[in-house]
Amino acid sequence: MTLTPALRDATFRWIADDPSPETRAELQGVLARAMGGDAAAEADLADRMAGTLTFGTAGLRGPVRAGSNGMNRAVVIRATAGLAAWLTARGETGTVFVGRDARHGSEEFCTAAASVLAAAGFTVRVLPGPLPTPVLAFLVRRHRAVAGVQITASHNPPADNGYKLYLAGGGQIVPPADREIEAAIARVPAAVSVPLSDDYLPVSDAEVDEYVERVASLPRGTARDLRVALTPMHGVGGQMAVDALRRAGFTDVRVVREQAVPDPDFPTVAFPNPEEPGAADRLLELAAAEDADLAIALDPDADRCALGVRERDGSWRMLRGDETGVLLGSLVLSTVDTPDPLVATTIVSSSLLKSIAAAHGARYAETLTGFKWLVRAGDGLVFAYEEALGNCVDPQHVNDKDGISAAVVACDLAAGLKAAGRTLPDALDQLALDHGLHLTDQVSLRFTDLSHIGALMARLRGDPPAGFAFEDLLPEADVVRLTADGVRVVVRPSGTEPKLKAYLEVVEPVDDLADSRVRAEERLAALRARVSELLAPQ
Repeated sequence: MTLTPALRDATFRWIADDPSPETRAELQGVLARAMGGDAAAEADLADRMAGTLTFGTAGLRGPVRAGSNGMNRAVVIRATAGLAAWLTARGETGTVFVGRDARHGSEEFCTAAASVLAAAGFTVRVLPGPLPTPVLAFLVRRHRAVAGVQITASHNPPADNGYKLYLAGGGQIVPPADREIEAAIARVPAAVSVPLSDDYLPVSDAEVDEYVERVASLPRGTARDLRVALTPMHGVGGQMAVDALRRAGFTDVRVVREQAVPDPDFPTVAFPNPEEPGAADRLLELAAAEDADLAIALDPDADRCALGVRERDGSWRMLRGDETGVLLGSLVLSTVDTPDPLVATTIVSSSLLKSIAAAHGARYAETLTGFKWLVRAGDGLVFAYEEALGNCVDPQHVNDKDGISAAVVACDLAAGLKAAGRTLPDALDQLALDHGLHLTDQVSLRFTDLSHIGALMARLRGDPPAGFAFEDLLPEADVVRLTADGVRVVVRPSGTEPKLKAYLEVVEPVDDLADSRVRAEERLAALRARVSELLAPQ
């Protein structure tokens, strides 16, 4: 490719408007190499200036780098100025909380966001250091703030950072707010001209401690004999999780030493996501070596929680998100004192929670993917989960997924089972006996050319596969659902990654559990093969 005059001029304008000398110099270097004919620099520059980051699942997310299409101080300043203008236009002029994780750039971006909001006239409260995302969600709800901004890229690769936005009530943004805020950002002048102020206030340690105390109060059982292996996966949740567990009475916690301290480079994991194969290997090794009863992995900003269990043959494995979700949901429903309780999950999660809710006389709801929808499922919500390791066990206080509170409730469950001579796998078996065996899996295809994702979705809609009932969720969502007797497939593009995902479920009636499991696994393997073939690019 060649460096076009339009790209060159846009880059010069961005450099002139960037208030950060570091990113100005970075982009000047890329531009100079591109102007010198370096093809790689030309491609890099084109990508850096390819539009602006847009609000996805919960906010902005992208690589930390100079340019309009990256996470940097200029982008954060303009995004926050747009947010401030949008809030002001709606008459929202109260308190905004701002927090951060420990990723590259997080402290700088946190300060930038706080400075813009303070200059815009808001009462700005900044969290004291890198802390889990659920702490911010808790504070927004507890103090009835008008908004909260958390600088985090959750479980993205080390090169990324992000800007997560909560509104009044502590829930993530939903349409049309995201598009309205984007429109407000587009009207913001150059970042260098946005007013800044250091007139913001710190959140006290005592206020943060209110979150820990609330989480520690969640267990309903009395058993506390439990040995736990835990990893925060180089993120910010380790110390707080250990503290919350200790206050709840779970004092025997062994932490993966190499992953205990926040490290933005995530040196011991290829991808800092507990869902990824191999990410929890060190945790399971520790659990086996320490003869633990339960293994817990938090993602880097501690809003997700994955559980590892010991099987009857002594081996360890990580539970799927659906398994964790139905275990925690069943416990919440068995102990809740809320009249007419509601539980919720997403259209891509297992259908088992629906059967469990019916057995408890509780209401059940399914929503589109994402906690921004789950926490708005209806009044009386007591529990929500998504298969991607997100669990909300205390929606009245944290109106979002929360890995630390989920970890404490999981320990409550595991300790109670241990006291009765049972395990989490035993509890899963009992759910299968009571409600049928529900097995889930996922087919995930990653693309470099995003047009292929659209082409595959169009092909599914134009020529639905035989043998399935076909349901198209457009325009509500870019999702198709295929169902047959005891079989369900949901296909959708990922909201955060360049992937097309298919979520599979088979339901097998149980007579003999071992025989039923063999049949279900055979059916699931056959379904996975068929779906993989169906989604193969042509």
